[in-house]
Amino acid sequence: MTGPEIWTVDRVEAGVAVLVPDAGEQVAEVPLSGLPAGTREGSVLRVPDSEGRPDWSAAALDEELRRARLDEAKRILRRLKRRDPGGDVVL
Repeated sequence: MTGPEIWTVDRVEAGVAVLVPDAGEQVAEVPLSGLPAGTREGSVLRVPDSEGRPDWSAAALDEELRRARLDEAKRILRRLKRRDPGGDVVL
């Protein structure tokens, strides 16, 4: 048995979260009301599997992983800015 899958909220449109899994290229659209309170763009969720499908009702926010990923992105951006002679790298 494997652990929960990691999904990231790419964006929220009209009350629907568009999620991308770490494990592949598929995308899921899930009503924001069916996800944990506080879910927003950039949230990282641990989602258990139920009969071969994500069990959104049992999803849990992983704030520690979200912060770690954000910190890594900031480190990469700082490194890129140091190498950018034009100074136009912006995120």
